[in-house]
Amino acid sequence: MRILFTCRPAYGHLFPLLPLANAAKAAGHEVVFGTGEAFAGKVRDLGFAVHRAGIGIGEAEAEAKERHGEDAGFLDVGITMFAELLPKAVLADLTPLLPDLRPDLVVYEMSDVGAGIAARRAGIPAVSVVIGRSMSPGVLAVAAERLRPLWGELPADALLGDACVDVWPDRLRDPGTAAVPKVFRMRPTPYDPDVPLPPLPEDGFVYLTLGTVVFGATDVLRGAIRALSNLDVDVLVALGPGDPAALGDLPARVRATGFVPQAEVLKHAGLVVHHGGTGTVLASLAAGLPQLVLPQGADQFANAATLEAFGAAKSLVGDAIRIPAIESAARELRTDPKPRELAQGVAAEIAKMPSPEQVLAEIVSWAG
Repeated sequence: MRILFTCRPAYGHLFPLLPLANAAKAAGHEVVFGTGEAFAGKVRDLGFAVHRAGIGIGEAEAEAKERHGEDAGFLDVGITMFAELLPKAVLADLTPLLPDLRPDLVVYEMSDVGAGIAARRAGIPAVSVVIGRSMSPGVLAVAAERLRPLWGELPADALLGDACVDVWPDRLRDPGTAAVPKVFRMRPTPYDPDVPLPPLPEDGFVYLTLGTVVFGATDVLRGAIRALSNLDVDVLVALGPGDPAALGDLPARVRATGFVPQAEVLKHAGLVVHHGGTGTVLASLAAGLPQLVLPQGADQFANAATLEAFGAAKSLVGDAIRIPAIESAARELRTDPKPRELAQGVAAEIAKMPSPEQVLAEIVSWAG
């Protein structure tokens, strides 16, 4: 079977597809990718053929802000980006490509909805992969209306289409998948870049990351480093594509690095302080670790609220993200056993979820 995977040109959109893509390749299927030009080289380096499909989020944001003004809110800028500019760009590239490529199946990360639309128009089975939590019903309704002219007959969920791969465990499941006719449940499986494990502190250290977007020497990151350095604990800071040297001199028990094999690092950590990206949230839960979430954008706020309501994490949002508050929350999470117990319960559930290999076989059977 020839399978086309598509995603936005960003690490947080590419990485969630790789467990299924690698499983497909290992099973002997022909795997090709479609993504924005900025990530074509990165996908080739992973061993996959790649075609240009769509534009980057930054390009879409610039165009949306030019249309609505720099001070416009998310409902104007965000909806224009994700329900109009981005899907139209992907649709424009895939429409002439699909007849030549002739994939038997299209797998797209949920924000790359234009790929689902293109597949439906071409009569090709398509499956979305959940990479975050659903938008609020009000925002989703506006997005659905913008997407209606592109979909034609709108599916039950305008982003997830008619079939999706859901990686959230039952205790934290997003109700957004309830309307999707076909749902494949899959164990959240982190993709770790092929980088060596850096020297780690003694087990129980604090792992700090702001992901692959808000990864640089930001005020939030510097404030978190200062706060955590007040604790009697070692701190490992992972900057992803960021340059550790940009942080300058660090406190004695703090060390910084770039990309890390995160799943391996989490086996040795005692607390995770991060931005609330879905990949880090689920990887930390799978490791049974308490979390302090400092959300910066996108679905990170929803992730933070969900984890805190469940009891496995604390979150600080907006102006509440201050050095004394970070220090206090981290101290409490290190000493209170309840968040860890709840996280370990979810970890046990995650371990029993179907593997990417199992789910791939189910999807191939369904599509065939």
